[in-house]
Amino acid sequence: MIDLDMSPYAAFVWPAWAVTALALGVLVARTAAAARRWSRELKGLERETAVPEDDR
Repeated sequence: MIDLDMSPYAAFVWPAWAVTALALGVLVARTAAAARRWSRELKGLERETAVPEDDR
């Protein structure tokens, strides 16, 4: 069975886990936001450079 009792070290270990989880969450959120922004920018650029049906 997993023993999560870290008696004297718990005050250091659990906050370290929390900070790590928070940092990873922030990185994932920023990456997702950037991906959405880049996707919108790409769609806008594709609309600007699209060739009209009549000119094909």
